[in-house]
Amino acid sequence: MGKGGMSVGEGKDGEEENMAAWLLGVNTLKIQPFNLPPLGPYDVKVRMKAVGICGSDVHHLKTLRCAHYVVKEPMVIGHECAGIIEEVGSEVKTLVPGDRVALEPGISCWRCDHCKEGRYNLCAEMKFFGSPPVHGSLANMVVHPADLCFKLPENVSLEEGAMCEPLSVGVHACRRANIGPETKVLVMGAGPIGLVTMLAARAFGAPRIVIVDVNDYRLSVAKELGADGIVKVSTNIQDVDEEVAKIHEVMGAGVDVTFDCAGFNKTMTTALNATRPGGKVCLVGMGHNEMTVPLTPAAAREVDVLGIFRYKNTWPLCIEFLRSGKIDVKPLITHRFGFSQMEIEEAFETSAKGGSAIKVMFNL
Repeated sequence: MGKGGMSVGEGKDGEEENMAAWLLGVNTLKIQPFNLPPLGPYDVKVRMKAVGICGSDVHHLKTLRCAHYVVKEPMVIGHECAGIIEEVGSEVKTLVPGDRVALEPGISCWRCDHCKEGRYNLCAEMKFFGSPPVHGSLANMVVHPADLCFKLPENVSLEEGAMCEPLSVGVHACRRANIGPETKVLVMGAGPIGLVTMLAARAFGAPRIVIVDVNDYRLSVAKELGADGIVKVSTNIQDVDEEVAKIHEVMGAGVDVTFDCAGFNKTMTTALNATRPGGKVCLVGMGHNEMTVPLTPAAAREVDVLGIFRYKNTWPLCIEFLRSGKIDVKPLITHRFGFSQMEIEEAFETSAKGGSAIKVMFNL
């Protein structure tokens, strides 16, 4: 199923020309025409209004790959998105033109064993916005299945709707780790995913959350967002024992669940060593494809290691968290850009540099 993008003029027969941000090579993005596919009976056409930049988008731009996903031909980028329904297919009963929606970006096959078991996020045939070779959503308009478009309440903005995608990662991680009112949580990494995981853990009832990072600014943001404790760490693996002792001191109790939202040798080593016997470590970040970590001592303490990949059935809960005010993602959106050639280049460079940029958002 195809996707499509922004208008900068008119196409043939006076129709609005659909344009999108195409990844053409390393550090090369260009706004170019993008033809929409035919609207199927169960599809909707959505005019994009808010699209966020994810770390995976930056990896694709800088290296033409993210983990084992490799960009081999020109591709439209982007997957964190929300917009307004323009047109609905003949069999769509739940949405009408004008509805504001958040889009879940992955289309699974619904035929394989994983899909039948409800774990559709593991579907080998998944077609995911902006994950090669599938085109993404940084575009003026896209066509997408109606059942993957979720109507937003009046008090939830389109930008917040686009934030449902990264928030879904945190929600899925919390479900995998069974976070509840008795779970004391450690979060490794105060980047966008670490922060949304922290917010999700609080919404799931975690009574105490400590977050660690190497960056003072991001730790200050985590504190403002409600972290009970923050710990600044180094990149030196020789400091792990000392930092684990500091984490325990700040937590004031055993760590029940640690979310490693960075995914490096040192962060995972810290996570395994800091988590109490019988606790859980959930690997969320994918900084390294391969890691050397002390699994044997962790196994001797029966520390469970959980993996997560994307998410499943999270949008309704994310939207409810936003509607009810249990989660506020607005402070995470630190930079906003329009959709011009100059602005897409500046936006991606801003996101890649990090610093004070947490979530960079396009307003189309």
